[in-house]
Amino acid sequence: MRVILAEDSTLLREGLVRLLLEEGHEVPAAVGDGEALVAAVAAHAPDAVVVDVRMPPSHTDEGLRAALEIRRRWPGVKVLVLSQYVEKRYATELMSSDVSGIGYLLKDRVAQVADFLDALERVGAGGAAFDPEVVRQLLARTSRADPLARLTPREREVLELMAQGLTNASIARALHVSQSAVEKHVNALFDKLDLTHVTGYSRRILAVLRFLGS
Repeated sequence: MRVILAEDSTLLREGLVRLLLEEGHEVPAAVGDGEALVAAVAAHAPDAVVVDVRMPPSHTDEGLRAALEIRRRWPGVKVLVLSQYVEKRYATELMSSDVSGIGYLLKDRVAQVADFLDALERVGAGGAAFDPEVVRQLLARTSRADPLARLTPREREVLELMAQGLTNASIARALHVSQSAVEKHVNALFDKLDLTHVTGYSRRILAVLRFLGS
């Protein structure tokens, strides 16, 4: 893939560049702030961007705001957020229309380089990759009015793993159940969320969006 990096830590930025090049990816630009990221995307038309949340000048949410602009102007560009922080407002907005081609990982929870590379590949292929802690914090953000109250604990667990970007086979392995059992839970939660007869849209994505917006 052609990947642009946005990270204000020079040491981490250069390390990620080297890692991606060693894995056979192309890195046409590596920048240190959100404005430079948007300009680099305009100039180089990458497949994906890896972006930190807090960058100059204010070190608050520049990275996510840049990611939102990129998704608005170039919807085909995949976005993987790699940060120490969960910025709830803009993270929810980033995921509010379509979670395909989006990921959000926490730096201090990426235990292995392979985990990062796997998430990038998944996002680059149009999938999703969310750290469980990100999902937990976004869910806790607006739990007062919960449209998911009809789900059983197991169905909610399956939906939470779906929100992390896992396939049915991966969910089955994580929960130590059969894939057919997972498929039954998925069909049940689609029915309870009134998504059974939806056509023209991915019911899986709609269910995840409902989960994140609950």
